[in-house]
Amino acid sequence: MPGTADVDAAGMSVTTLRRPGNTIAVLQGALDITTAPALREQLLGVLGPGVKLLTIDVSGVSHCDVAGLAVLIGTQRCARTHGITVRLTVPSPQVVELLHVTGLDRSLTVCATPDDGLPALRPGLRAATLPPPTEAAA
Repeated sequence: MPGTADVDAAGMSVTTLRRPGNTIAVLQGALDITTAPALREQLLGVLGPGVKLLTIDVSGVSHCDVAGLAVLIGTQRCARTHGITVRLTVPSPQVVELLHVTGLDRSLTVCATPDDGLPALRPGLRAATLPPPTEAAA
């Protein structure tokens, strides 16, 4: 199915791919205080009837701050109220570190590859989650 792309004034690009029961939102750009309001609106807009899984591909996120994290957590909370699962896929090392430092890696399902963020093809398979970042040797 074809995707739709939206770009807000601050330059955050969101491409949405809709499949039966599964929506994939591919983010590009900075996820920060300037892009958070438009991104929140776009992500909440895809939480409609028939969606069971929202996969947010953050591989193209160049920077994320606390406002960006608030959008991700808020989207997950809203999705849960509708029975929708949210997964993040392919975060950059900066985003992985931010999720780890804030403890949000325990609240959000973070997948190492796009395929890990999709529904399992066979019963009993689960999405792989990223291990916590390793500390640099002193």
